[in-house]
Amino acid sequence: MPNTNSVTRANLLAFACRMPKVELHVHLEGSIRPATLLQLARRNDVKLPADDVEGLRAFYRFRDFPHFVEVYVTITRCLQTVDDYRLIAYEFGSDCARQNVRYAEVTFSIGTNVKYTGLPWEAILAGLNEGQAQARDEWGVDWRWVFDIVRDHPQTQDQVTEIAIAARDRGVVALGLGGIEEGYPPEMFADNFDRARQAGLRSAPHAGEIAGPGSVWGALEHLHADRIGHGVR
Repeated sequence: MPNTNSVTRANLLAFACRMPKVELHVHLEGSIRPATLLQLARRNDVKLPADDVEGLRAFYRFRDFPHFVEVYVTITRCLQTVDDYRLIAYEFGSDCARQNVRYAEVTFSIGTNVKYTGLPWEAILAGLNEGQAQARDEWGVDWRWVFDIVRDHPQTQDQVTEIAIAARDRGVVALGLGGIEEGYPPEMFADNFDRARQAGLRSAPHAGEIAGPGSVWGALEHLHADRIGHGVR
């Protein structure tokens, strides 16, 4: 006699796979396949903490927030050319199509990528949008960009806000806020979120990821958040 619970779970999984989806919280850098990261590192002569896919999967595994930041920076250092950005955007679209994600709003740390590549933001975004266009043409997947300020680098917030506003006609729909919450409360970034909102961008900060409920209230009161990432503390 079949296990009805197993049958039900299998049916539910099959249904979920077929269901059209929207993805509203995903970071492009964090979506890069381990095999692709190896390819990029070898091409750009970047030393990684592992030299095979399984080792990188272990490195990717979340331990704590400082390690998460280490992984993020390591990944970003492997991106050095416009074609690198085209590739990761294209593969992101492929992965969305495989999961039947039809639309996404994708967070991207433009300031961090400008810092580590030395490329102008316009070139980086051109590469991303080329990959996006290829994915859209091939699989019908579409998405928009959320450019985020990194909290623990508050000196970059003006630059990121200016880029996000300038890139409204190139697919950027919101200003985000990520990084270490403790010591970097939402009100530190209120002026730039006001600027972005007045320019027509949405407010999509992280809050309540590491810090407590005060972080969530701060995002609502000071950043006028349209959507909060995490909000679980």
